[in-house]
Amino acid sequence: MKVANSLRSLKQRHRDCRIVRRKGRVYVINKTQRRFKARQG
Repeated sequence: MKVANSLRSLKQRHRDCRIVRRKGRVYVINKTQRRFKARQG
């Protein structure tokens, strides 16, 4: 999982990426290509 300051560029790596807020953190998740996970901060 990548940890990044901004998720805007990571969201555009694949068309199935979604941005999700969990427990005060922002995540990029992808159900089809699981290697595109990321967390902000």
